[in-house]
Amino acid sequence: MNYDVVVIGAGPAGYVCAIRTSQLGLKTAIIDKQWLGGVCLNIGCIPSKALLKNADVAHTLRKRGKEFGFSLENLELDYSVAVKRSRQVSDRLTKGVGFLMKKNNIDIHMGEAKLAAANLIELADAEGKTETIEAKNIVVATGASAFVPGGWQVDGKKILTYTEAILQDHLPESVVIIGSGAIGVEFGTIWSSYGVKVTIVEMLPNLVPLEDAEVGKELEKAFKKSGIEVLTSHKVTSVATKKGRVQVTVESEGETKTLDAEQALVAIGVKPNIQNLGLEGIGVEVSEQGAIVIDDRMATNVPGVWAIGDVTAKLMLAHVGSAQGIICAENIAGVETITLDYVMLPKVTFSHPQVASFGLTEEAAKERGYEVKIARFPFQASGKALGIGESGGWVKIVTDAKYGEILGAHMIGPEVTELLPELTLAQMMEITTAEIARNVHAHPTLSEVLMEAAHGAEGHSINI
Repeated sequence: MNYDVVVIGAGPAGYVCAIRTSQLGLKTAIIDKQWLGGVCLNIGCIPSKALLKNADVAHTLRKRGKEFGFSLENLELDYSVAVKRSRQVSDRLTKGVGFLMKKNNIDIHMGEAKLAAANLIELADAEGKTETIEAKNIVVATGASAFVPGGWQVDGKKILTYTEAILQDHLPESVVIIGSGAIGVEFGTIWSSYGVKVTIVEMLPNLVPLEDAEVGKELEKAFKKSGIEVLTSHKVTSVATKKGRVQVTVESEGETKTLDAEQALVAIGVKPNIQNLGLEGIGVEVSEQGAIVIDDRMATNVPGVWAIGDVTAKLMLAHVGSAQGIICAENIAGVETITLDYVMLPKVTFSHPQVASFGLTEEAAKERGYEVKIARFPFQASGKALGIGESGGWVKIVTDAKYGEILGAHMIGPEVTELLPELTLAQMMEITTAEIARNVHAHPTLSEVLMEAAHGAEGHSINI
């Protein structure tokens, strides 16, 4: 079999890249050893959002019924139904990816791929049958998987990664979540909404440690209010099972204690999937962190071999992988394209409250020598936020005081993941806060907080 492009990995980076190369007239195939849609559609971002919707309803019924005038007796919450619904959502989208492959005349090969040369792939199917595929261009989009420290024995029942956690159809009575990135705080939101006793352990001083420090503090305050125990600046020294329970030993400021729970979720990060790909044999450069090294075109150091998505560890998010996939395809085809500024790409976390950000934090902007100006607006001054009963959190815009350039934004509150694109687009198109302030926003909407913050940046706050 001969192709112009073969993509290894059918996640959000890989399948998007395959569609774009096919649109550009290149004969394309895609390979995956497990499923179309990758982790994101099958056991990651999509089914978790379905569970989070159920969790939101559960939280409202359990905790806020009186506030909204609901009187419920003998309330029953069936978590297995939530999981079933999440699987239905996932299945529908993965079938959609299959339809897109067919629509774009992309050949699908299921099996394990290994690079035998820069233009040659050895493919082994589930039964061990092998075949050879030739390609002028090979795109590696094999994603990432959960990182588990040595000595921690994930058994899928008591000690879990996100894979087991998202598929189990029952709730633990109690759980210790190790790590407070997106996976940790989203599962914390889901489980606590159903009444599970949740403890989140974070080694660094703040939750969501890659976000602005103020965001982490605000999220911790919200989590504690909802009954989640938060242990920041605590290092996990051991995780073990004993008599059907999990014992998590943590250390902070020289003191050690052991946390007891029914389950523990290991959510301390992910690692690129580069094993058994044959990269070393053909000389593809890999970083000390185990990621494939690429340039701005998504090309590796080996001509004809490209890499996109989490396997590059540039910014391990599905939408970043998709953007890389399109750019990679356009570079392969030799058509006009763009480069990515990874600092300015959006980051979103679907905890309750939601977190969204892009660009420089206040601290990072100062370190780069900018004269920094900060604009804020709280959701408690938003009529729409008050109306929907979600008035916690705020918007913070970081600007350059000299020219009014938007350097970043950091938000926590209702639907901030949906508000973020206005600011990322403004930054990309070099729109200033003065212009955002002059753009009339519909009332009452959550998006008004962006306009109000922009007015604040210009020195004339209106509603605060």
